[in-house]
Amino acid sequence: MTDRKAQLAGNLAKVEERIAAACVAAGRKREEVTLIVVTKTYPADDVRVLSELGVRHVAENRDQDAAPKAAACSDLPLSWHFVGQLQTNKVRSVVGYADVVQSVDRARLVTALSKEAVRQERELGCLIQVALDAEETGRGERGGVGTGGIEELAGLVAEAPGLRLDGLMTVAPLSGPYAGRELAAFERLMDLSTDLRSAHPAANMVSAGMSADLEQAVAAGATHVRVGTAVLGVRPRLG
Repeated sequence: MTDRKAQLAGNLAKVEERIAAACVAAGRKREEVTLIVVTKTYPADDVRVLSELGVRHVAENRDQDAAPKAAACSDLPLSWHFVGQLQTNKVRSVVGYADVVQSVDRARLVTALSKEAVRQERELGCLIQVALDAEETGRGERGGVGTGGIEELAGLVAEAPGLRLDGLMTVAPLSGPYAGRELAAFERLMDLSTDLRSAHPAANMVSAGMSADLEQAVAAGATHVRVGTAVLGVRPRLG
């Protein structure tokens, strides 16, 4: 085993212990929570090692990094999640490799994703990104739609050819009423998920929590956690 593989295996084991412990504390089954490893800034070699270690879901937030990495790893049994703010001029590329886009936050993006998914004959899973730092109908600092915009956007995704409405995603906000209150933020997301599922029962995916707050996300009921640093380490800055 290479040094890097041993390092990643050790880190994965620690994250697995954290998720398992959080599930026990919340009275949940371990299989209710899916780990997505966020591989941004890390090379395709690391993705290949993670696959060897049993990881099946990976995420990226920049198309210019993700596209060549996904191509280099196209032989691996991986589901690719796009989690960053997505500009419409990157949609064609992203639809080429992503299985799920977790950052759908405006009607124009829904239209672009649908058109491209149909053109490429793909079905693309979509999560509505919820901004808990935004006004009811506003946009968040890091993307996302205010809570008042979820219903309309979900309806657009559900009706769009080539798209599948999978659920909701959020990032713990740095400002607003939920700043520093990760558990409360994720519990709010779960309430919003309950509302969404009353109209769209299959949209039961809830993506929340990262390296620092995955326990709070599991406690609230998240189905997917997005962990980067705790698995891959802190990438040294260039220069």
